[in-house]
Amino acid sequence: MKIAIVGLGYVGLPLALQFCRSGVEVVGLDVDPSKVEQLMAGKSYIKHIASEAVKDEVEGKRFVASTDFARVREVEAVIICVPTPLNKNREPDVSYVLKSGAAIAPHLKRGSLVALESSTYPGTTDEDLREVLEQGSGLTAGVDFHLAFSPEREDPGNPDSKVARIPKVIGGFTSGCLKQALEVYGKAIETMVPVSSCRAAEATKLLENIFRSVNIALVNELKLVYAAMDIDVWEVINAAKTKPFGYMAFYPGPGLGGHCIPIDPFYLTWKAREYGQGTKFIELAGEVNTAMPLYVVNRTAEALNAVRKPVNGSRILLIGLAYKSNVDDMRESPTFTLMDEFKRRGAQVDYHDTYIPVVTSTREHGHWTGTKSVDWCKETISSYDAVVISTAHANVNFEELAAWASLIIDTRNAMAAIPTVDGQVWKS
Repeated sequence: MKIAIVGLGYVGLPLALQFCRSGVEVVGLDVDPSKVEQLMAGKSYIKHIASEAVKDEVEGKRFVASTDFARVREVEAVIICVPTPLNKNREPDVSYVLKSGAAIAPHLKRGSLVALESSTYPGTTDEDLREVLEQGSGLTAGVDFHLAFSPEREDPGNPDSKVARIPKVIGGFTSGCLKQALEVYGKAIETMVPVSSCRAAEATKLLENIFRSVNIALVNELKLVYAAMDIDVWEVINAAKTKPFGYMAFYPGPGLGGHCIPIDPFYLTWKAREYGQGTKFIELAGEVNTAMPLYVVNRTAEALNAVRKPVNGSRILLIGLAYKSNVDDMRESPTFTLMDEFKRRGAQVDYHDTYIPVVTSTREHGHWTGTKSVDWCKETISSYDAVVISTAHANVNFEELAAWASLIIDTRNAMAAIPTVDGQVWKS
């Protein structure tokens, strides 16, 4: 079998490599020529994916990267793994999906499969994408070609998250489409979870991330309530998670980041309005999580005020630019929001993150493009009036941080086991 994967980012590239390891030839398609060039040179641009893994598949002739969508003619299946962000009005933007469909359509062969993995609202696959594919190809979904949705479940930075072992939810436009999708994915994935339709599969992905969003909002809100009562929410969570049933631990932070959890809930909220349905839980969770960066900034101002310093004119360092620990993914990272607000209040703002030595162009925070991570050394770290731990990478030496920094605002409980002096660490 030979397949094509459109979009060689945090979802598409790991999936492509897994298919290759399973003996399937893969044509990786991307509109970014620099990505194609790096991959064909055997280099990875994603921190947690080793260049050696890419090099092995390129040299073994199992993987080739290209910007030429005409190569879809060579394959039996096309899997779309492109971004589905929110636009400036916080509404779903499926333009990348539809543009990919339009690029694929003229080259689509009879009998082939098109599967979408990008998180989206129910109806995207069997309505929007299907229309683009049928108009561009002259073929009919479910008759001349197969159509399916199978949500990505990638967990970057988690060493226990192996593509082959993560159960794959799959919904087909027809029963025949589902059968073909199960056959294709079965080449690389161990466990299949078939559902009745593309819409059921799309809704499954939304449920998974809405569940996380709502529960993170809950502990974020409890953090504020318990702090007012002088109760350590981290101690409470650690005690609660000893219960062997009926409880799952979620942890507070400076806000939500990544491509899924801050975005997916609003895809359902937007679509629900079409059916006259409200989504109060989702919207409330969004409000709570969106407010967390401002709480951290205010908490930092309070900490600075305690040592007779204003935010205006202070030098503030953010530890961690990535949205989660041990990855180089900065999509929707709350650290950017923190940096924006500190700067707006007159502070000089820098960041340290070895996973992201320099900020590359981002859709949401392009004004930080070119900003470089500061060095990790006593002279540099000790020069800041306050250090805010936004992301707790495992490679950060928090004992050195305690020795060098005079004031630390800890949003991740990273300093819990590190000896510090009174007043040095403020939990936020």
